[in-house]
Amino acid sequence: MKRAYGGVLINEAGRVLLRKPRGLHKTRVWTFAKGKPEDGETPEQTALREVFEETGVRGKIIGKVGIPAEEPDIHDEYFLMAPIEETGKFDEETVAIVWATREEADELISMTEDSQRRMRDLKILQLAFEVFGSLRGSLLFPSPDEDRPQETNL
Repeated sequence: MKRAYGGVLINEAGRVLLRKPRGLHKTRVWTFAKGKPEDGETPEQTALREVFEETGVRGKIIGKVGIPAEEPDIHDEYFLMAPIEETGKFDEETVAIVWATREEADELISMTEDSQRRMRDLKILQLAFEVFGSLRGSLLFPSPDEDRPQETNL
């Protein structure tokens, strides 16, 4: 079975990007962007391309979301990414995207009716936030309490 590669985008505010895929037969699903590699693509290239195509957000890989060996139901690989550009346009595979807090993401993913997908995505969310937490305060993700101007949208 060919593996799929995906990305979990978390911004400086600690919000995670979820997508709602099209055509999942009445199941309410919020999940992460992922897909299979095209010829000659590395896992990282596949994840970056799929994230951009399915969410319209260009990302930068900042870490790997390590899947423990005791998680036999997770066959795909995920990378933690930081957003670098939002185009506002995504492909026809996606109905909507949302930047959610950890708690909101937990709630949205928990609406997934397919229990295997629900448990997989909740585990990936947990693991991604563990990596994010370990990088918090580094140059990749400055702490929000550092002395720097905060952007405001009016």
